[in-house]
Amino acid sequence: MAEDIQERRRRHRRQRWGARLGRCMMYAVIAEAFLIPLLPLAAHVALGIGCVAILLRLCIERDFHLCRMPYDAPALLFLVISFLSVFIAPDVSFSLYNFSHLVPIYVSTYLLVGQTVRTPREVQRVVIAMALSAALVILYGFYQFIFGIDISAMKWVDGAAFPELSKRVFSTWENPNILAGYLDIVACLALGLAVGLSGWRRGLALTILVLALACLGMTYARGACLVIGILLAGYGVLRDWRVLLGIVAIGAGVLFFDPVLSDRLLSVFTRIDTSSEMRLAFWESTVAMIMDHPFLGIGWGMYFMVYPEYDFYLQGAPVQIVHAHNMYLNYAAEIGIPGALAFFWFFFGSLLLAFRLPRKTPPWADVLAAHEHEWHAVADVREALMAWRSKKFVEGLALGIGLAMLSVALNGITDHLLFNIPSSMLLWMLAAMAAAVHTMAGEMKEG
Repeated sequence: MAEDIQERRRRHRRQRWGARLGRCMMYAVIAEAFLIPLLPLAAHVALGIGCVAILLRLCIERDFHLCRMPYDAPALLFLVISFLSVFIAPDVSFSLYNFSHLVPIYVSTYLLVGQTVRTPREVQRVVIAMALSAALVILYGFYQFIFGIDISAMKWVDGAAFPELSKRVFSTWENPNILAGYLDIVACLALGLAVGLSGWRRGLALTILVLALACLGMTYARGACLVIGILLAGYGVLRDWRVLLGIVAIGAGVLFFDPVLSDRLLSVFTRIDTSSEMRLAFWESTVAMIMDHPFLGIGWGMYFMVYPEYDFYLQGAPVQIVHAHNMYLNYAAEIGIPGALAFFWFFFGSLLLAFRLPRKTPPWADVLAAHEHEWHAVADVREALMAWRSKKFVEGLALGIGLAMLSVALNGITDHLLFNIPSSMLLWMLAAMAAAVHTMAGEMKEG
């Protein structure tokens, strides 16, 4: 009898500590989601705390187990091939150092979010944290634009081709192009949430969408502006003509009120500047790298070291080229074609997972009309309304994640935004959230 009591006490203590560690994991995810765009080093600390909490919870709580996610296999394959590429790098020590400081962070983010966020309420808290940090990033971008920031000495634009362009915002990110890629993600998430939310929450999502687009214009990033224009116009044609009408109105306003941005956007179709010429040269050199090293590539993080051997454009100029300005070519060059295929299996699999929900939730009026005779109390209606709102939120967030990852895929054609550590952390977080909302949608259907 005494042994049974002691065993129950031990079980109770384990459950209590398991619950505490679960809350710690949740707070770590929320903190990382908030800090990635603002203070990446602090986000790393939050990630580390969350991963330690996972390990402790696995040891303490017997009922807690790691759940499988749909694209764990390609993620693991990407990890293994990337690690193997280190040993054929021209500088193994640097490649290993770079790998050990980057890839574990990405995979750990995927693990922490995927093992923590399992209910609509939990994912709502993460989304709120992401929205707050996005608002701060956007407001700081407006501050830079209003009070001025001279980029004439910075190598972000061809001054000869665009002599009137002397101000581009970058907010808390490293440069305007990376900020623009982030704002594309924010705009896509905001659009999805606007579809899934109602009332003042929808108004807030639409406000963030408009502010993100305005801040995006202040970056004067041609590729990102065109990508979000294509995505919003495509969604408008396929799903909601009001979005198409809005993007047409915004585009017309830009062309009329901001001739500098108009010139930047139209230059994609009318002329080749130094930036475009360099990209074409980088791509040609990168294809040569891939052909020479098709299996394990040139080694993780080795692009800057190997590029001079294939350089025919800069011809020894004192400029360090750190990536290929193309996501697809860069992965294939550094970790080989098999490694790139593993990553894009994971990437596009997660993208399609976000778009592939089990069922579309009907309007609330239809649900109410179909079940009003079954509900006999106000509490029944309130409970059903809350469940309906959760389904709509999950569907809207899944749409936003899918569009956000599609924006990364399109931006990857002309740039390699994932070379930026916070951008990659955010991508792996979105992939884990795509898996989570897909699972939630399936559970809601069964319920």
